[in-house]
Parts: sequence; C-alpha cells; structure tokens
Amino acid sequence: MSDTILETTGLTREFQGFVAVNEVALRVREGTIHALIGPNGAGKTTFFNMLSKFLAPTRGTIRFKGRDITSLKPAQVARLGLVRSFQISAVFPHLTALENVRLALQRARGASFDFWRSEQVLREYDDRARQLLFDVGLTEYVETSAGLLSYGRKRALEIATTLALDPEMMLLDEPTAGMTHEDVDRIVELIKRIRQGRTILMVEHNLSVVEGLCDTITVLTRGRILAEGDYATVSKNPEVIAAYLGTEHA
Repeated sequence: MSDTILETTGLTREFQGFVAVNEVALRVREGTIHALIGPNGAGKTTFFNMLSKFLAPTRGTIRFKGRDITSLKPAQVARLGLVRSFQISAVFPHLTALENVRLALQRARGASFDFWRSEQVLREYDDRARQLLFDVGLTEYVETSAGLLSYGRKRALEIATTLALDPEMMLLDEPTAGMTHEDVDRIVELIKRIRQGRTILMVEHNLSVVEGLCDTITVLTRGRILAEGDYATVSKNPEVIAAYLGTEHA
C-alpha cells in the first residue's frame, strides 16, 4: 500500500522453543496513530523490541518507508527517522530539562557533542531546546533538574528529547503507564499536538487513551494478531472482549 510507512511480514521471535511473536503481519499507515494492545504476555514488548532493533527476529521482515530494515542496528534505524521512547523514563536526572533536550539536539548532528563549540552555537541549540520544551508544556521547568520533575513531566521531557531527533515515526511504549489522571490528560494532549506530520505506533494499556487517540488498533494475544480496526469495531469483537477487554474491566 502506498500510504504504508511501516510494515512487518511474518515477523516471529522464538525463545528456546517458546514463540513470543508468531508470524505477525502489521501495516501502519503514514500520518496515523496506531495502537498495539493486548493482555500481559501477548508479545507487545517483544514486537516493539524487534521494530526498534533491540531484538533480532527469528524470521520475518520489517520495512520502513519501503526499505528493508530487518538487519539494521538501532542507531541506523533512528537515523532513518524511526525513534522509540521506553516505558521507563530515560532522562539524565542531574541535568536540567534544557540540558537534556540540548544533548539530544547535539546528538542529532552526528557523533560530535560539540562541547568545544562557541557559546553562540550552544545558544542556537538553546533556542530550539526551549521551543521543544514549550511544545511539550515544560516552559516553567527549563532550568529544573530532570530528577526533580514529576513522573508525568519526566515522560514529557523524554518525548521532547525524542522530538529533538526529528523522527518521522515515533514508537511510544506505554506513554501513560503509572501516571495520575492529571498526567494522563497532559500526555494525551501532548500526543495530539505532536502527531502533526508524524506517525505514531504506541503500546498502551489505558483503553480510554486508546479510544480517544488512535485511528487503528491492533490486538495481540499469544503472539498473534487477534483483531484490527478502529476502537468501535475492536471493542465489539467477542474474541477481543474475552481475551482482553473482559479481563481489563473485570
């Protein structure tokens, strides 16, 4: 399909005879928010690890923008525009929010972190870093050490550092996990803002978040795709209710 930005074919991962992901064929349309849901042990994290190249598939292929990326390394995939955030927030706690984003901007230039460059060059990074922090609602926390931020704001900072790499597609691993209702609402609004011009694939357990955000939902169970469609379609599927929705709302 011409509007497909990410596609997997027969993607499989086995661990000593246990099949965690089994022949998964997934298509993500460009410009959409696509959710991957399922009960614990369904294979979501393993699938994400293969997409971001932190885990090699046993067999199958992954194509991004029409290019076979199955054998590439994580950094190579990131440079192509496919960037992942993790379930556990990954920021430098002793650096300020501004410094965290500035490091990501410097990294985007290549291997050099430009520590020896002039203050004028660093101020140019600061301008962009401040804009990214504004975009994720952290203007008030520019000079705050990341370790002092609330969990939800740390996740927002992580998304800002991900955006610094200017990705065409973002893989978000449970972006609202462990958050208060207030933080969940903040992250949902953030994702709505950053979706412009980007594609997002997200693993998410909070079904109200999925319902309000996602164009397409793929349900995994026991390593296979059980159902796919919009929320209205998937939520009425008896097999999905039995395998996932029923357990979530029990």
